[in-house]
Amino acid sequence: MELEKYSFGTGDRFGKQGSPQLQAIRKAEEQGVDIAIVWNKSHREHLIVGTSQVDVRREADVAVKNSGWSGSYYVDADHIGLSNVENFLDHSDFFTLDVADYIGEKAEERDLSSFVDACSFLSGHLHIEGIEEPLNITREKIRDSAEKYLFAVQRAAEIYKYIESVKGKDTFITEVSMDETEEPQTPEELLFILAALTGQKVPAQTIAPKFTGRFNKGIDYQGDVEQFNREFSDDICVIRHAVSLFDLPNNLKLSVHSGSDKFSIYPGIRKAIELHGAGVHVKTAGTTWLEELIGLAESGDSSLDLVKDIYAASFSRFDELCGPYASVIDIERNLLPSPEEFSRWNDQKIAQSICHDMSCSDYDKNIRQLLHVGYKVAAEYGTTYLQALETHKDVIGRHVCTNLFEKHITPLFL
Repeated sequence: MELEKYSFGTGDRFGKQGSPQLQAIRKAEEQGVDIAIVWNKSHREHLIVGTSQVDVRREADVAVKNSGWSGSYYVDADHIGLSNVENFLDHSDFFTLDVADYIGEKAEERDLSSFVDACSFLSGHLHIEGIEEPLNITREKIRDSAEKYLFAVQRAAEIYKYIESVKGKDTFITEVSMDETEEPQTPEELLFILAALTGQKVPAQTIAPKFTGRFNKGIDYQGDVEQFNREFSDDICVIRHAVSLFDLPNNLKLSVHSGSDKFSIYPGIRKAIELHGAGVHVKTAGTTWLEELIGLAESGDSSLDLVKDIYAASFSRFDELCGPYASVIDIERNLLPSPEEFSRWNDQKIAQSICHDMSCSDYDKNIRQLLHVGYKVAAEYGTTYLQALETHKDVIGRHVCTNLFEKHITPLFL
């Protein structure tokens, strides 16, 4: 199974927006760009919403069948490890192996020594096409990288081999994720991570490194855009070089776990993939859920009241909801409107406060981040929330499709 050059991961908290998401992918196809759609959902999201991976598979299959889609699509077991992979095996064909928690743990000394010896041929000034300065590689740098990343790669191999033992070889896509960590990987470190994946026989088709800057949930990239652009381009060059050196899939590409809506880095990503002829996988998370809230707010009456209630509950449960996402949100709590103030706003003001349009004076990044992590509250409304989605599916679907196509796909690929 081989992942296409361009692929897009579409998070869908409540599993009701598969059709409008696919419609956005179809619109790209109509303009000459083929993008594989990947429906992704994590173990944490399943626990909070009360779903399972069979629900994601059903959503994907139904959306594809109803639309007559003949392109590629996948179901991603997002950010899984050995402790929970069992729940995803039967209904996934894309597995994101999240081993960021193991970064920094040391492998056995014999494994470290063997890795350094195996990579010593890279020592010296390594010139990589597309990178301005040669990489200065020493045995000490190889050792440092091995101490930092080899154990994590070994854990990825352990997960991969278990999945392969159940599903069979070449029956699924493998992604390795190391993005949820404090320090970005240097080009040298990425090269050694790829060498380790080769040594551990993990046929990763995408890899999600940590880039410089903050990828907070629901809002734009926070950091030095030019530095990100250099890192992204350099990483593409490292991957291309590693594929020529090691036993890695020819279609190996970068994956950007965006946290949704990283609009300011899209031009740099597009420039780099066009310059180098590279592919990319972009994974969003939570954008769809926020588009649902926008559509419900615009629908007024009881649906608007539901959005106000969800905000009030999220505000009162701030610590509970934000705690698990502390490393990927940055909310100025004192600037959040009180539930009383929020409840006095009309439908347009609430919708515009959530909508990611930074040119709009009503846009509020603090409200948007809080609601981004507040989907647990909506889940607790159960059928009340799901029925509201069904009642207003047309306006919500329009928002979901427009957001994905115009704000994400168009600047990246069209």
